[in-house]
Amino acid sequence: MSATDEIDLAAPADPPAGAATSDDPIHEPAPRPRRFGSVEALAVLLVLLVIFRGPLASMISSPRLQTWTTVFVSVLVQAVPFLVFGVILSAVIAVYVPRSFWARALPKHPALAVPAASLAGVVLPGCECGSVPIAGSLIRRGVTPAAALAFLLAAPAINPIVLTATAVAFPNNPEMVVGRGVASLIVAMTMGWLWLRLGKAEWIKLPHRPDLDGMSRGNAFWSAARHDVMHAGGFLVLGAAAAATINVVVPERWLTSLASNPVLSVLALAVLAVLLSICSEADAFVAASLSQFSLTSRLVFLVVGPMVDLKLISMQTGVFGRRFASRFAPATLVAGILTGTLVGVILL
Repeated sequence: MSATDEIDLAAPADPPAGAATSDDPIHEPAPRPRRFGSVEALAVLLVLLVIFRGPLASMISSPRLQTWTTVFVSVLVQAVPFLVFGVILSAVIAVYVPRSFWARALPKHPALAVPAASLAGVVLPGCECGSVPIAGSLIRRGVTPAAALAFLLAAPAINPIVLTATAVAFPNNPEMVVGRGVASLIVAMTMGWLWLRLGKAEWIKLPHRPDLDGMSRGNAFWSAARHDVMHAGGFLVLGAAAAATINVVVPERWLTSLASNPVLSVLALAVLAVLLSICSEADAFVAASLSQFSLTSRLVFLVVGPMVDLKLISMQTGVFGRRFASRFAPATLVAGILTGTLVGVILL
């Protein structure tokens, strides 16, 4: 072996391709591309409105579209103040009231805790979007699941904001406010006691930690408020659009025929409440717009909506598990239809 070979063997091996050396500058990771968010979507929508303002103006001149726009805007204008106020107060209670307060305030006996938790829903002026995570946190803090579930069902339906909105939506029918409060309270307590009798602990599978854990109170408040406004507000817009579409697209004779049948009208509005998924602060205004239907069928709409709808089923699945939602939601739907119909027949 020559001297040259010895020098080559002693020399350090070349670094692999792409490996960093001490002389190479440290490259920071490339910035992530900006995602197409709500601001960009709004900008695109505004540009499209400017470009197509001519065709849109001619479309809006159509009488049917004018009727649709009138119904849609009227529902939103009446409902948005209640929605915003309810979401803000719900976020305040969810963030600034200690979760352990509810465990101390409720009776120790499970059968007595169910009606107490149902009545406690009066102090939560928020929509069902906030009641689901709060019910989950109550169970984490030692509250019996039956009481927490009764609170979950009662809170969105019997709180002062919802009952006030119902009174505003039905100014000539104050009995609708009483009927909604009574029927919703009965359903909540019935489902709580039914869980005590038939429910199983393994049906509930809670997530490991609440979404707001680890955040400051200010950040948690705004996070909860933004979440509820985005979700509840979005579903409100969809519900208002659906109500306006029903008033314009569906022939009047179809609605009259369906509404004239007591059984079909109740079932139809119960199914509609599940599909529309309207926030409880706003559903009374949508129900008031469905004037073809009887007060009893619209009461069923108001009882079922805050307890069983598509967004609630999905939220309950995420918080409590699929096995829970697949059993609890259908049972609540049946209880809401039967109780709402019975109370409507008696009071309305």
